Amino acid sequence: MSHTEPEYWYCLKHHAVEPREGCKNADRLGPYPSSADAARALERVEERNEAWDNDPAWNDPDDEDPRGDEDVDRS
Repeated sequence: MSHTEPEYWYCLKHHAVEPREGCKNADRLGPYPSSADAARALERVEERNEAWDNDPAWNDPDDEDPRGDEDVDRS
């Protein structure tokens, strides 16, 4: 597979931006189109997590127990 545009990853193990020839994909985030985008990877994760935490489609205030078994007697 030929890639004409360079791609970059953020390595979670080394806390550094890497090219395609870096650590295994399980240890990194990406690919990103630029080194600067890859360097912001953790900021983007934090921003997305915050958005998902505040998304009413994923956050039903009436559902206190996501398993749906809040009425089960565990005594």
